[in-house]
Amino acid sequence: MHRKIQEVEFTIFDTETTGLEPKSGDKIIEIAAVKIKAGKMIGSFETFVNPHRKVSPGAFAVNKISQEMLTDAPDILEVLPKFLDFIGDSCLCSYNAAFDMGFIESEPNFFKADKLDKIIVVDVLKMAKRLLPGCERYALWFIAQKLGISVKQQHRAMSDVVLTVDVFQKLNDILKGKEVLDFKNFVNLFGITKHYLDDLNNAKIAQIEEALNLKAKIKIKYISSASAEITERHVIPKELKKEKDNIYLIGFCCLKNEDRFFRIDSILHLEFP
Repeated sequence: MHRKIQEVEFTIFDTETTGLEPKSGDKIIEIAAVKIKAGKMIGSFETFVNPHRKVSPGAFAVNKISQEMLTDAPDILEVLPKFLDFIGDSCLCSYNAAFDMGFIESEPNFFKADKLDKIIVVDVLKMAKRLLPGCERYALWFIAQKLGISVKQQHRAMSDVVLTVDVFQKLNDILKGKEVLDFKNFVNLFGITKHYLDDLNNAKIAQIEEALNLKAKIKIKYISSASAEITERHVIPKELKKEKDNIYLIGFCCLKNEDRFFRIDSILHLEFP
């Protein structure tokens, strides 16, 4: 994982579905993806999928994919192996990744945990929320508009992928401007793959625990959740605290001259000065 973002292949994908609830039996009816590296497209994937069930009126109203369009489409068990081959060793991304991954993971006949474990998944929606805090809304079309992208969202898999790629590139430009170039920090900030995030956070927690034991000062590079501003801080750790899904370092911040809370997943770098 010790690579620069520019060196990594990203597969940005989108699905269209029969409805919103995979746990209630809704299925994928279209998958599209574009693979990029260093800002350039290096491959694409697109197919309808026969869900063997009816498309809900609500889904048809959004994506305009009819039952007739799916009659001769391949089965999901034929599509997913090809999609997995297309992903390869790339980092998998989508806008609201938990939604799309929920449908993929609901196919137990093919996507077993050991296959998914090898894939790093990043959420472009999470990128937007962390790099553009305070937006009125975070719908894909709205964030695209906010970033100066004029393409209209059409709610079809490939057109939404193309729009997501444009958003992804613009958000990566913001990262470059903040000098966040390391893929490990990229995954730390925007990933949703739990075991990778746990590994990254546990490494930082181990360093903080060492500082607590030594009663030593640490130097951190930190991105603010409120402003997305990156600062360097000298901190005297006092304790680690878990609240809901986040773990915090509580310590005396020499910059602010007071005790502060620092989210572990917002610490980009940590060292003993």
